[in-house]
Amino acid sequence: MIDEVVIETKNLNWSYNGTKVLDNVSIDIRFGTFTGILGPNGAGKTTLLKLILNLLQVEKNSILIRGIDIKTYSRKELAQIEAYVPQSVKIDFNFTVEQVVMMGRTPFLGRFDRESSEDIRIADWSMKETGILELKNKLITHLSGGELQRVVIARALTQEPIILALDEPTSHLDIHHQINILSILRTLAKREGLTIVAVLHDVNHALEYCDNIFLLDKGKIVNSGSPENVITPKVMKEVYNLDVNISKNPFTGNPYMVHDYI
Repeated sequence: MIDEVVIETKNLNWSYNGTKVLDNVSIDIRFGTFTGILGPNGAGKTTLLKLILNLLQVEKNSILIRGIDIKTYSRKELAQIEAYVPQSVKIDFNFTVEQVVMMGRTPFLGRFDRESSEDIRIADWSMKETGILELKNKLITHLSGGELQRVVIARALTQEPIILALDEPTSHLDIHHQINILSILRTLAKREGLTIVAVLHDVNHALEYCDNIFLLDKGKIVNSGSPENVITPKVMKEVYNLDVNISKNPFTGNPYMVHDYI
């Protein structure tokens, strides 16, 4: 699997009501990497993510998952490969944390199957990895925003996916929970070989946690590669109309962006 291309788009186009949202987008994402999709509002980031998840329909052979046309997978087969954490989740029913996390085993169960001891072990592992095992008997409606986000990620991990796709996983969270969740994701990519693809808004988060970045603007890929090669003063001025300097994070040594206030 090492160095395997697990997601590939080929000259991908997408339009909505006659307006082109993605224009000739070609990307490849390799196994076990943390990839960030960045860009201004309306750049097409979430649309690209949803296309990769087959939540929106594409032309034949424009998206390959592990070298196979995404359109050839059944819904159940794809759910055993890809898991999705949307931008916001609302659960109004009085499920426990464990019950919600266990929903991640649905793609592996028949209609009348009950969870096995192995299913329970996987769910417990996911809760432990996301730091919510002690909350397993707590009602989902009684959780904080940061706790709920970790539950949703744990549910996705319980699918045992190869690819974990997240749409702004740190939105609506305080800085502590933002860093906690991004650290969990990076650890899973490095240690477990999970391929992470995340739409991010915070450029410094992308610089700190991502292995690769695809920068979108007006539906096109305007830059891609390692964070330090993608996020440059010239590119930030062209895409975001911001004057920035790139320095080093004194704690980690990774690139860090500071910008002039508008």
